Amino acid sequence: MTSDVTTGPDGIARCAWVGDDPEYRRYHDEEWGHPLHGDRPLFEKVSLEGFQAGLSWITILRKRPRFREVFAGFDPAVVAEFAEPDVERLMADAGIIRNRAKILATISNARLVLEMAEGEFDSFLWSFAPEPRPRPESLAEVPATTPASDALSRALRKSGFRFVGSTTMYALMQSTGMVDDHVTGCWRAA
Repeated sequence: MTSDVTTGPDGIARCAWVGDDPEYRRYHDEEWGHPLHGDRPLFEKVSLEGFQAGLSWITILRKRPRFREVFAGFDPAVVAEFAEPDVERLMADAGIIRNRAKILATISNARLVLEMAEGEFDSFLWSFAPEPRPRPESLAEVPATTPASDALSRALRKSGFRFVGSTTMYALMQSTGMVDDHVTGCWRAA
């Protein structure tokens, strides 16, 4: 087994980035790389990936329950109605990432999702999913960006979305199952 796979206390081999954290194990096993659909769940992922920019994903996972509470379950119709008092409320909440630009982007992005017909946001994002490629043998083979994530980022930015850079969009593609980067040797790669 390579150093790109680690065996957890449960005896299961996983991608090495999981480490020893139980929440990372759960996320890896139950979410990462699983196809995710629906405007609301995808809006949540886009939002959380934006909040993650510059931070570790485990920080976001640990704060996700509170994010869901204060952002009304990431219902775009509710978040789109947030106003300055909501921004101030969010800026005072230590349970989330208190970054004004990211909070404002989430509200603005919700409004853009609402401008689309039901299911259109899902279809739009998934239209950038690349063709499957050979499974990575090592973490070194997993890119930070791809032509598909570049294209998705450009298209979202052109539509007015914010905090949707190419690296962030590639992480979105991984987390929503548009790409499967479980390395060879990981039980999820089987």
